[in-house]
Amino acid sequence: MNKSIVFKSLNKIGIALTALTAIGFATTNSASAATVTTLLQDDFNQENNGVGTLNYNQFANFDVINGSVDLIGNGFFDFLPGNGLYVDLDGSTFLAGTLQSKTTFNFQPGDIVNLSFQLAGNQRNAMIDPVTVTLGNLFNETFSLPPSQGFTTISRSFTVASATSATLNFRETGTDNIGLLLDNVTLTKSVPEPGSIMGLLAFGAFGATSLCKRKQQQSATNA
Repeated sequence: MNKSIVFKSLNKIGIALTALTAIGFATTNSASAATVTTLLQDDFNQENNGVGTLNYNQFANFDVINGSVDLIGNGFFDFLPGNGLYVDLDGSTFLAGTLQSKTTFNFQPGDIVNLSFQLAGNQRNAMIDPVTVTLGNLFNETFSLPPSQGFTTISRSFTVASATSATLNFRETGTDNIGLLLDNVTLTKSVPEPGSIMGLLAFGAFGATSLCKRKQQQSATNA
């Protein structure tokens, strides 16, 4: 068989293998090579100078709409001591409230959204109070906890399919001034960095070129 034909075939195979290796590295590392942005983080401990109060509506990160909520803890109606301040989502007006984020968040296709918060039972009666958590059309789930359940961390993660804007909402539906308790809300998004993938692909192309040159040098030496 003609040596030049064999040499060209080996070149093509080497280039293909190197490029596939680079793509494999890019795929493996694309999830970790991302920029994480914290959109909202709130433990409520700084509200009202650290003092609980009924029918509180001056939250730093949330508005109270469609009813009322209570800011409790730190010795004030403190049903779960040791957790600082937290929110009773059914305030003291016999109409449960909705906490709505003051910020409207913007998301792009491919964004990975992580939502985490803590909910606890009402700690007072046998009612199971439902709370619906929404993030625009990206997320909608209702949670019901037994009255005696302590703070439980709930985490959800999902990928954005199309560009959208959304507020984060916690909506209680009770009317007895006794609701689920909310604490430690965190919302983040991760955006993959195209530059990291392109860098790996460029490395693969460089490797393929180097391989080709080495084979050419070997061929010239053996000629």
